[in-house]
Amino acid sequence: MEDFHHISVMPDEVLSALSPRSGGVYVDGTLGGAGHAGLILAASAPDGMLIGFDRDAEAIAVASQRLAPFGDRARLFQRNFASIAASLAEIGVEAIDGFVLDLGVSSHQLDREERGFSFMHDAPLDMRMDRSAGPSAADLVNTLAEEELFRIISQYGEERWAKRIASFIAAARKERPIETTLALVDLIKGAIPKAKWEERLHPATRTFQALRIAVNEELKSLEDGLADLLRVLAKGGRGAVISFHSLEDRIVKESFREAATGCTCPKGLPGCVCGRVPQFKVVTRKPLRAGEEEVAANPRSRSARLRVVEKIV
Repeated sequence: MEDFHHISVMPDEVLSALSPRSGGVYVDGTLGGAGHAGLILAASAPDGMLIGFDRDAEAIAVASQRLAPFGDRARLFQRNFASIAASLAEIGVEAIDGFVLDLGVSSHQLDREERGFSFMHDAPLDMRMDRSAGPSAADLVNTLAEEELFRIISQYGEERWAKRIASFIAAARKERPIETTLALVDLIKGAIPKAKWEERLHPATRTFQALRIAVNEELKSLEDGLADLLRVLAKGGRGAVISFHSLEDRIVKESFREAATGCTCPKGLPGCVCGRVPQFKVVTRKPLRAGEEEVAANPRSRSARLRVVEKIV
């Protein structure tokens, strides 16, 4: 796995937000190449703990190797971070001092042709982060009703040509199954009038994003996992989430805002009767963005948005 590469986004900003300390317990819900995890473990020496999650078996193997110098201070799980509550209970952890989620697809997953994430290479149409479980993108493309394909491409890809793309897919699969990335790319290119192609965006970008989100249930995992992470965050602890598109960022923003909401009584009452007090404060009123130097070195960081929240009670 020496060829596994994933550049952690906004590492300095994440470390500054979490301020790891010795004795603290931290969660990296999206290990990837263990970049953020390694920084957290180094900063929380000599006895901070890092609990890491990733659905990708290759990522876990690489992270285990790269974090080996930290010994049993690193506890890794090949699981979706949405299972955080059960996983922490397994190892007797009741509260954590910080967490980070980097929601981007790793460079390794995008660049490995056989993973089927990229529209730039011909490969089996897979897109599963955990290749041992669940339906692939080919399964969805070839079995879902045309109306459901339209919903997925429209909702998760925010693709204005979703109806035509779903129609082209439904017609093509009657002749033969759609099994490869480039077969799907050709259909998408045919569905979107060439005059409407965007100059700086590949025609298949939004449809591939939509299928990846659907295959991996990414938005539901984010909602469920984030709720559990906020629930187990200790007073004074912080959570940092890096998102890469508006659907993810909206969930993070609304989750943080809800957690930081106090009294919800109707206006006009003489006093509060609901008794609700804010449990958190939003540290970043506006998301932090990668700096010019980082974007130049890692163009995929251009769309990254970092939001931070802190438990205050």
